[in-house]
Amino acid sequence: MHEPLVIGVDFGTLSGRAVVVRVSDGAELGTAVYEYPHGVVDRTLPATGEPLPPDWALQVPSDYIGVLRTAIPAALRDAGGDPADVVGLGTDFTACTMVPTTVDGTPLCELPQFEREPHAYVKLWRHHAAQPQADRITELARTRDEKWLPRYGGRISSEWEFAKALQVCEEAPAVYAATAHWVELADWIVWRLTGCYVRNTCTAGYKGILQDGEYPGADFLRELNPGFADFVADKLDRPLGRLGDRAGSLTAEAAAWTGLPEGIAVAVGNVDAHVTAPAAQAVEPGRMVAIMGTSTCHVLNGEELREVPGMCGVVDGGIVPGLWGYEAGQSGVGDIFGWFVEHGVPPGYHEDARRAGVSLHEHLTKLAADQEIGAHGLLALDWHSGNRSVLVDHELSGVVVGQTLATRAEDTYRALLEATAFGTRTIIEAFRDSGVPVTELVVAGGLVRNAFLMQLYADVVNLPLSVIGSAQGPALGSAIHAAVAAGAHPDITAAARAMGSVHRDVYRPVPAHARAYDELYADYRELHDHFGRGGSDVLHRLAARRHATASAGERTVLTCR
Repeated sequence: MHEPLVIGVDFGTLSGRAVVVRVSDGAELGTAVYEYPHGVVDRTLPATGEPLPPDWALQVPSDYIGVLRTAIPAALRDAGGDPADVVGLGTDFTACTMVPTTVDGTPLCELPQFEREPHAYVKLWRHHAAQPQADRITELARTRDEKWLPRYGGRISSEWEFAKALQVCEEAPAVYAATAHWVELADWIVWRLTGCYVRNTCTAGYKGILQDGEYPGADFLRELNPGFADFVADKLDRPLGRLGDRAGSLTAEAAAWTGLPEGIAVAVGNVDAHVTAPAAQAVEPGRMVAIMGTSTCHVLNGEELREVPGMCGVVDGGIVPGLWGYEAGQSGVGDIFGWFVEHGVPPGYHEDARRAGVSLHEHLTKLAADQEIGAHGLLALDWHSGNRSVLVDHELSGVVVGQTLATRAEDTYRALLEATAFGTRTIIEAFRDSGVPVTELVVAGGLVRNAFLMQLYADVVNLPLSVIGSAQGPALGSAIHAAVAAGAHPDITAAARAMGSVHRDVYRPVPAHARAYDELYADYRELHDHFGRGGSDVLHRLAARRHATASAGERTVLTCR
């Protein structure tokens, strides 16, 4: 008799990955990846070739359907599995990634009248062009003493639902007027699979300012823009689905796309970071999960509600029911390393890496690992993609100080690695100082393969560092939720125990290294507070000049209707 299987699908920034998982023990039997043909649209609009303004990041929704059509059947073939054995399907998505749709869920960019309008496309999580709208939301909430603001660390992010929607409202009124639903992609993909539009409690709470069962009121929205007053009632509010619940059943159309049986359970959608915690068996309070890839998201559970300055949010049941789920994050980590390798390394290093038969990242890592702590004489701020936590300011930019004519590529590379570790320590200290214990750091994501980076993080944060046992953390987490939705396990915690995987305390801090990094971290915090907390506004002035130069013909803000 064949054993029940579930499938988890992780929709990432550049690709979608499907994994076939055995329900009984979480064994990963097969996997497949589908690269998005359009990737991240941040330079020109595909339909027109029109240049996009700074800080824009769009995607094309048909790429996501390609994942369903391609990656799921390929993963089943890789597993040698019988589709008839699959009992459930779970998905996760980057967040906050939004799309405006018609009543039936058709993305507006797929309509001929809107294919040339950038605001009709998917706004990816790292679309930061709504920073002015986010700042206005924050300031108005402070002025009105809105009770929900402290639950988001005192700042609303440009990455989130309301800021992005307000940008559409003010810059593309025709698109806003045609928008029947403003949809998180985590929910849109489930809608495409089941025919049911259910809002998941995770994104609604963390990205949609839903607290204690309420969104910001119409009077608040009206003060932002008179045409925005009915945004929640008209375009956002939908029935909520708890994490691990069954959102619906696989439709005949989606069964044809995927090759799976019609009618199997489809789990309520989730966020890639939050769904990873069960996969890493990190659902107990105190275990912070850092999902490290192009960016890093930090999530952990707590028994009590605390207000943590600069956190991305706290949601009752935001990771698992019954606990308060906390979130923080860094907007750029792997992206920073990738940027430096692409743009900051002399040609000779490329040739050396080629001769050694390793990637340029591996070559630079080896050179950096040979240095003593502080030997490069550098210090960097990890803000090349802005700051998500704890400053919540996407107008900040990267800084490297201490360079001389003797500075080499490996010096800067190591300084950037260290900067991201200092950023994580800043987040951990913010939680601890607010009464939320952090006793262990559990790392997931592609960067776990870099052993030097992992040890560096353990030394900088001075905590034991555990590593998820799966290379497909979010996809495994989605499969765990699929098993719960299908009734194969009673709840997420039980499913995590049976199906999750983690290697505990793989990296332990070296006391001498931890002491050395304490000194560097103190200098990092001095720079952090100087450039990020008002000591100097130079980074904002630089960003303003960049925007003004690149957007001389920027659209006028209008009253939406």
